[in-house]
Amino acid sequence: MAADLRVLLDGTPLLGNRTGIGRYTASLVAELASLVDVRLVGFTTRGWRELRSAAPAGTRAVGPPIPARVLRKLWQRGAFPPVELLAGGADVVHGTNFVLPPSIRAAGVVTVHDLAFLDDPSLAEPDLPALVRSSARRARVVCTPTAAVADAVSSRLDVPREKVAVTPLGVDPEWFSAVPVDSELRVRYGLPTEYLLFVGAEGPRKGLPGLLEAHGPDLPPLVIAGPGTAGVDGAVIRTGFLPDDHLRRLVAGASALVLPSRDEGFGLPALEALACGTPVVCSDIPALREVTAGRATYFPFGDTAALNEALHKALTDPPDPETCRARAESFTWRACAEATRAAYQRAAD
Repeated sequence: MAADLRVLLDGTPLLGNRTGIGRYTASLVAELASLVDVRLVGFTTRGWRELRSAAPAGTRAVGPPIPARVLRKLWQRGAFPPVELLAGGADVVHGTNFVLPPSIRAAGVVTVHDLAFLDDPSLAEPDLPALVRSSARRARVVCTPTAAVADAVSSRLDVPREKVAVTPLGVDPEWFSAVPVDSELRVRYGLPTEYLLFVGAEGPRKGLPGLLEAHGPDLPPLVIAGPGTAGVDGAVIRTGFLPDDHLRRLVAGASALVLPSRDEGFGLPALEALACGTPVVCSDIPALREVTAGRATYFPFGDTAALNEALHKALTDPPDPETCRARAESFTWRACAEATRAAYQRAAD
């Protein structure tokens, strides 16, 4: 029975400020706790104690402090040390962040979120491509967030398509009841009454330079929420990293959320904006088309004139908010956990 499966899961992404992968791991683990026996292992020395307090209810952290850099170098050369030696026996070991720890007996499952690091090596550590390729080969099942990534993994990592399981991400229920920022938060972050919103890191694959070029005086100010220093530069406002509840209110109050990415594995900010009824403008790439399913305004990546036009269209002729919310409601973390449990069962069998 799946409920009896003992799963050893890489909980390292739970530490520090939650990135997209950290949010995926936290939400997945919280739902998995009632479906399988979950134990978390952290490949870290500094965050070892933090993981014990970050472990969701119904799970527990195991294993000693382990320096990640040393482990990666060892795993690049071979299968030592196996994860069981570090954290005890399990039926399944799940690498939640691209890399699958080697094991003696545990069946391997690895989540590959996207393949952006293959096109832009600056996005990751130099050893990551080799580690992901070996992880995908060794895994009995590879999980991806979209069919678009599944197809890319199959073709570019030479993995049989039937070995890849699509486990779409979910939307936290709080997004559906999010309300716009109040006057206190508006003053705190220096927000205007109307604004466009970009959520995420400012790396090259997220398309922010093109958005800044497309953003003109004929559009509302642009707010950028994500890692970095808060500040104002003309019509561009940077808030820095935000608590989850503040981020939800910022998205709910935006005139439109813009996701101008060159590459995405899923595009969770777009789905969360749909849950708020906030119009979405995004680049016309496979994963975002798949997730938003026609509920967004699209433009060809890199075409700044088309992006400017798409922004105007979203402001003057936005999609029906209730249709957008209905699309977002079809993605739940429970469904993600159940699809992941099915992947574990396939691997264990």
